[in-house]
Amino acid sequence: MLTVYEKRTCTTCKRLHELLTERGVEAETVEYHVEGISEERLRDLLAKGGLRPGDVLRTREPLVAELGLDRGLPPDDDLIALMVEHPVLIQRPLVERGDRVVLARPVERVLELLD
Repeated sequence: MLTVYEKRTCTTCKRLHELLTERGVEAETVEYHVEGISEERLRDLLAKGGLRPGDVLRTREPLVAELGLDRGLPPDDDLIALMVEHPVLIQRPLVERGDRVVLARPVERVLELLD
């Protein structure tokens, strides 16, 4: 089973949903920007994807500039804390299957989890 961390109004998330539907793949969705995400959960997703917090920072999010993150990133622990406090900073969609995670940008990256 896939778990997709998404925002329903996100164009990329919608394209991912279409791709999964075309392939008959069911997925559980988590609207992390509404429900929030725990530090433990975020750290787990990053570890499973071999990702650092900066790899999943939504650089075009206006809050990035407001927080000064466009001028330089803080240490990973501080960036994770900011992402937990402001989930909108996390790039989407993140897709989890078992012990693997991909940032599905482009959406075809999800195919790596389906093999």
